[in-house]
This record gives sequence, C-alpha cells and structure tokens, in this order.
Amino acid sequence: MTNHISAMAGDNSGTTEGTMRAIVQDGYGPVDVLQSGRAALPRIAENEVLIRVHAAGMDRGTWHMMTGRPYLLRVLGFGFRRPKNPVPGIDVAGTVAAVGSAVSRFAVGDEVYGMSRGAFAEYAAALEDKLAHKPLSLSFEQAAVVPISAGTALQALDAGRVERGQKVLILGASGGVGSYAVQLAKSLGAEVTGVSSTGKTGLVRSLGADHVLDYTQDDFADGARQFDLILDIGGNPPLSRLRRALTPTGTAVIVGGEEGGKWTGGFGRSLRAPFVSLFVRQRLTMLASKERASDLERLTPLLEAGQVTPSVERTYPLDEVRDAMRHLDAGHVRGKIAITVFSNEGNS
Repeated sequence: MTNHISAMAGDNSGTTEGTMRAIVQDGYGPVDVLQSGRAALPRIAENEVLIRVHAAGMDRGTWHMMTGRPYLLRVLGFGFRRPKNPVPGIDVAGTVAAVGSAVSRFAVGDEVYGMSRGAFAEYAAALEDKLAHKPLSLSFEQAAVVPISAGTALQALDAGRVERGQKVLILGASGGVGSYAVQLAKSLGAEVTGVSSTGKTGLVRSLGADHVLDYTQDDFADGARQFDLILDIGGNPPLSRLRRALTPTGTAVIVGGEEGGKWTGGFGRSLRAPFVSLFVRQRLTMLASKERASDLERLTPLLEAGQVTPSVERTYPLDEVRDAMRHLDAGHVRGKIAITVFSNEGNS
C-alpha cells in the first residue's frame, strides 16, 4: 500500500516513508491543541477505503471534539483524556488511493465524498458504507462540506415528517446544517421561514427561504405565526417557546444546542423533549444523527440538479486549520468552511 501511495502523491506530497502531513491533537482544549505535524499513514481494514484527501469540511462537531465538551462525549467513548483518533476531521472529499479486500463499490482513482476518520490530513481512512461517488458538478471543496451537515439536515426533515405545503421554521438557518435544511425543505415543497442574525439574513434569502426573521429584532414565538414543523438547529430556546410557535399538532425536532452545562451542553434540553411530548398533543423530539452513505445517495441527485448547493464561505489550506477554527468559533461563518489539502494541480 505504501508504494502505491507514493505514486499517487507524487513529488509534491510532502510524505516520508510511512507518514503524512496532518493536523494532530494530543489532548482536549482550545484551538492551540491543533498542531501541524506528521502522522502515520492510516491502515485500512478489509471493508475500508484509503482516500487521498483533496478537501475536508469543518463543522461544529469538530469543535466539540477539539474541546472535549460537553463531557458526555467523552463518556460515550470518544476518548476520556484525549481523542481516540489524534487526527481530527470527519467530512472528506478526495480520490481513492487503496481499497480493502471486501470493498466492492469503489476502485482506485474514483472520486468520493463522505465521512472518514482523520480528514485533516493527506490521507484518511473511511468505511465503505460511509462513502459515495462525488457529484461531478461539485468541486472537492464543495463536496467536502456536504456529508455531515446535509445528512443531518435530511435526517431532521425525515424525523419531522415534513410534507408539501407545510409551514417550516428553521432556527439557525445560516449555519452549516441550517443552510442545507432551508434548501432541502424547499425542494420538498414546504413554505420555509429561516431565522438568523442580522448580518446573515441575506444568505438565508439567497438559499430560497420564503420568509426571514432576524432574531435580534423578531420573535418567532410572539404568537403572530405558527408552524407545522420547527427544526431547532444549534439554538437553545426553552421548550415552552418552541411549543408556543407550533400548531396544536405540530412537530419540533431539536437538532443540537450550543449552550448549557459542561456535562450535557444543549443535549439536556434534547433529552427532556420526548418526555414532555408524552403529555401534549404536539410532538417534540430530538435527533441523534447517523453517518451513512444512503443519505449521500439521496443528496447526490439534488446536488447534481442544483436544487441543493453547498454554501462555502471560505477555504483554508491545511496548515491554517487553527485560523479556520477560530473563525468558526467566533460565529462569523455563513454556511460552511472547507479545508484544502491536495489541490487538483498537486499539493496546495
């Protein structure tokens, strides 16, 4: 496998025998725990694919894995004192460099995108069932920002049982998941209202939202309007406020939460929602999203048709991952951030 990797990478790869350029993280903490360095080339199992990474996506989940917060993540098996995988990054797009003996859907040279382990590196390993063929219409940077965020948005709409003609409210409409949720809900025939900050309302309109609320001026739960479905993405309104904005039999899907205590973060509210739902006519539920290629297979035709378009605000080279994370942490990102590893012409 090593000889094949050397041939794929060429003279500009920066690899030495058995190692590669990578972002490495030896512990949890602020952005300075992310260091540019070298890591061992991934070894793949029989059901895995080795990817020459052209681009990687950065999402809020990467921030959680950097900080190790909420602590619930550590308890769930991601690593108690330090991440189990020292190379961060999940979303990936690239070309297949090698395949395991049991892999049947991909061959060396195929362009793929999906979920990997250690995407912030020159090479990453991924299970075959977490990858799909890259849409031809997308650049590697565009494809790299699709898997986690668009997959989560699709699963949230599935959980909400969205139907054509329904009124859908999306809290956090300008973020990674929200930017896809707006477009996907529109493609399914819903009337979409997006909520964002003042500086991001233009993006939400450009994504196709029928109505846009500026949360610094507008109260989605003021009683002036009610929604059949609310996707609460990364917010933290009390469940009572969500219920006030729902129709009597409406559904709220809590996708995430960035506030709350250090142990459960915003997940505490998510865990309470199904319990409250037992005693009211409205349906309150949480989403525990999954990484799966079947979502990518559903998304690919929408991406190819232009019904869903990745919103890439900025791209950063691999050695500027810390700057990218600072930009994300500051809350300034409109849509998504991509990390370029290998450009089409060679090493970036």
